[in-house]
Amino acid sequence: MLHKLFIFSFLILGIASCSDDPVQQSTTDEELVELLISKGNGSLDFYSLPSSDDLQKIPQDPKNPLTKAKVELGKLLFHEPGLAVKSKFDETMLTYSCASCHHAKAGFQANVPQGIGDGGMGFGSRGEGRIFNTSLDVSQMDVQPIRTPSVLNVAFQSNLLWNGQFGATGINNNTSNLWTIGTPLEVNRLGFEGTETQAIAGLSVHRFGLSLSMDLIESTSYKEMFNEAFSDKPVNDRFSIETAGLAIAAYERTLLSNQSPFQLWIDGNNDAMTNEQKQGAILFFSNNCGDCHTGPALNSMDFYAYGLNDLSNGTYSANVDEEDLAHLGRGGFTKIDEDNYKFKVPQLYNLKDSPFYGHGSSFTSVKEIVQYKNIGIAENPKVPSSQLAEQFQALELADYEIDLIVDFIENGLYDPNLGRYVPDEVPSGLCFPNNDMPSRMDIGCN
Repeated sequence: MLHKLFIFSFLILGIASCSDDPVQQSTTDEELVELLISKGNGSLDFYSLPSSDDLQKIPQDPKNPLTKAKVELGKLLFHEPGLAVKSKFDETMLTYSCASCHHAKAGFQANVPQGIGDGGMGFGSRGEGRIFNTSLDVSQMDVQPIRTPSVLNVAFQSNLLWNGQFGATGINNNTSNLWTIGTPLEVNRLGFEGTETQAIAGLSVHRFGLSLSMDLIESTSYKEMFNEAFSDKPVNDRFSIETAGLAIAAYERTLLSNQSPFQLWIDGNNDAMTNEQKQGAILFFSNNCGDCHTGPALNSMDFYAYGLNDLSNGTYSANVDEEDLAHLGRGGFTKIDEDNYKFKVPQLYNLKDSPFYGHGSSFTSVKEIVQYKNIGIAENPKVPSSQLAEQFQALELADYEIDLIVDFIENGLYDPNLGRYVPDEVPSGLCFPNNDMPSRMDIGCN
């Protein structure tokens, strides 16, 4: 590949250019390659996402090794409203799924400021039409107190949620005293990494069940799929919330944005990104952005306070408690004051699919949040200046430089084919990601 050759020769030959100046195009590629190699432990591979079907190359939990059977089962369970059997309302039974808040059309986010599971209705064309069912008690609905994180590229996160509370390993190695019995944190005691822990805990938190869905398991292809995916377990242990969660986690680990222009460029296709996107990438990685947003998913397991508003003091606050510990970020989990208001560095692919940014959805465009970080002035008065990250300071970028960075993030990091991760149908025959009547009308599913 051209980039691999460049590592040794520092020359890129035969670059096709979209501009009228092939010399400038070559120089831009050359500069970006050198920059990424210097930041990526000496290799472009540091930023490369594996193929979704090359299971051996995808980061995985040793306690939940990836198999094709497990991934295929998880793919269906993730989209299956037939598991929605613990609703607080009779009329919303079997109407929501994991994909209600994490669907492909929104980059595996929700495309609304707050994800709405049980108690929501509607879909729109890309999830933007998900609203509260106002005939029901909003206080009893499953509504998120913080913006729903994407599960895209989740394989590159050892611990999940904005505060990193899920996962018994990695940054949570010494936090077992916080895994309170009787709360979702108890699932950490099973010893899994974050993706597995969150999937298992999430099924219960978001009102799914397997024991009440055994008729679904017995009467469909699910039974055979569970038996195949968990053939190493005793028969009596194959059908549970834990195994369902492990299958969903296996599927989530394969959700990789490896068809984005930046990834194709890393693989050697110099024409995959425009010259402007390459210039934006150079600015991005040269201005501290690439210090926190790093690796294949352009994320990290570090936590920073950037002074962004919460859902409760921003534009959106339905059913949100001002005192919710979620607003304290990492500190809400660790109970350490130094960790207050610090949130995990998110991945950056397919951001324009769900135009709400920050843990409190306080920005509605990529450009707004880039401008916010360029100015370096906190918007949330609750966050003490002493807590703000030292990286949060004015960058003094020109408007055209901001536009180039935005172009790189919005388009260079955009995988246009996430639909490849969605099943054609689920074994229950129900409509998905939502099965309520307004959603079925929106989706065109009978």
